[in-house]
Amino acid sequence: MDLRPAVAADFPFIRALAQRPENRAFITDEDDAALAAYLASPESRLLIAQENGVAIGYALFCEIGDPSRRVELRRLALALTGGGRGRAFVGQLIRYGFQALEAQRLWLDASGENPRAMALYEKLGFRREGVQRGHWFRPDTGHPGIGHPGTGRNVDLHLFGLMRDEWQDQG
Repeated sequence: MDLRPAVAADFPFIRALAQRPENRAFITDEDDAALAAYLASPESRLLIAQENGVAIGYALFCEIGDPSRRVELRRLALALTGGGRGRAFVGQLIRYGFQALEAQRLWLDASGENPRAMALYEKLGFRREGVQRGHWFRPDTGHPGIGHPGTGRNVDLHLFGLMRDEWQDQG
């Protein structure tokens, strides 16, 4: 798996991943104008993960250039999960954040309804640094097990961080 900068031609792929029923509760589907703004901004990197030249996922880093050298990993999604793909993908993103972006600190957040993601982040060295109770409003997603049909509600937002000196490159 490798990472490359996204281009406008990748927007349909990115939006299709965000719109999947299993992702809708956790990933904001941004329109093409918002995605283009990320491409144009020196404070963000929109990346495509690919294998053999085929797009398999995407990620968005933000807050690049902040004097604190913190970098937010704001979005990430894979087309196919399981079999260790998520671990490899997030590991690659961590390396990119610390090596290519020269981050001192990487941070991200996760919905309290996404225990699988939270467990993965912790396995890869992120520390849960806090919980913002009832922070995110989640509409009905239409996906079984996520959201309540016909209603929206607030869910907890869990904050995670990883410092450069805590990180050990796993290769």
